[in-house]
Amino acid sequence: MRHKAYYKSPIGMLCIEEEEGFIVGLHFVKETIGKGVTTEDTVYGEKGGIDTAEGKILRQAVRQLEEYFSGKRTEFELPVAYSGTDFQVRVWEGLRTIPYGETRSYSEIAVQIGNPKAARAVGNANNKNRILILVPCHRVIGANGALVGFGAGLDVKKYLLELERKKEAH
Repeated sequence: MRHKAYYKSPIGMLCIEEEEGFIVGLHFVKETIGKGVTTEDTVYGEKGGIDTAEGKILRQAVRQLEEYFSGKRTEFELPVAYSGTDFQVRVWEGLRTIPYGETRSYSEIAVQIGNPKAARAVGNANNKNRILILVPCHRVIGANGALVGFGAGLDVKKYLLELERKKEAH
């Protein structure tokens, strides 16, 4: 069974999804909170936590996200499970190797995963990433260094990169 929690982050309301002890989704909530939110869902920062065993991973995710946004966490220690093709999973695993505060181009990720001509396909896989921030697709930029291709918007991508660079500068 899939469980959800909602977290009010500095970049907007995030939905965290857990299934069988793994984070399977971390994405923006596009609809107004209240619509589609059940009594089993929790909005952190407003209503407290979940008292069930299923909520353990969700609580850890919220705590680690809070630490990330406050500049205290540079790596996540959460189990994730992917739902995608073999190629997409290779891309997402490649993204997780990009160090905090650094960026890589789509071409560099393609080379890293052993498919140097697949930069465009890497971009498509990035677009299908359902676990934002934990699988840091925001750290992938254009070959010329430009901020490109982020489903949540380039302003959010810029915010996340600046947050990480600020921490690295200290």
